[in-house]
Amino acid sequence: MDALVIIDTLRALVADVAYEPGTSVDATTIYVPADGLVATCLALRDTESLRFTVLVEVTAADYLPRDPRFEVVYHLLSIPHRLRLRLKVRAGASDAVPTVQGVWPAAGWLEREVWDMFGVVFDGHPDLRRLLMPEDWEGHPQRKDYPVQIRKTVQTYEPLQVTQEEFRANLERDRTRRTTH
Repeated sequence: MDALVIIDTLRALVADVAYEPGTSVDATTIYVPADGLVATCLALRDTESLRFTVLVEVTAADYLPRDPRFEVVYHLLSIPHRLRLRLKVRAGASDAVPTVQGVWPAAGWLEREVWDMFGVVFDGHPDLRRLLMPEDWEGHPQRKDYPVQIRKTVQTYEPLQVTQEEFRANLERDRTRRTTH
């Protein structure tokens, strides 16, 4: 199923949303405006001819200096129809994208990763905090304007090495857990 067929189906289901087909060599791609994202995702999930019930990935791309700067990318899968779909949402540096966690609960962690790495805010997300970087980290490392030559003192909260006795105790504990399960 190509982008134009999906767009025609969506236009009949979701009013007043301007979709546009994207170009891609590997998956059908559609651009969705941020204000129509949640309604579009609900239609993609619940419409019998589409049934995109699996959210595979949420990621982003930074196109600095272009405005809007970011594209938030959703990879969807329809198992019954054996289809893949890529949704893209354009967002400026200060724009928020609505969360799709109400449509696909797995979006919670994926949106946190995008916020942590790119700084894209997901409006309505119940727990938008660091996931991959330490809590005290400043900035978002996947942004193109992030300083590459950053100098930060190493912070360790746990010892990086264990003694031989601790290592042996860990091995023995792991062995006993494997044999009892």
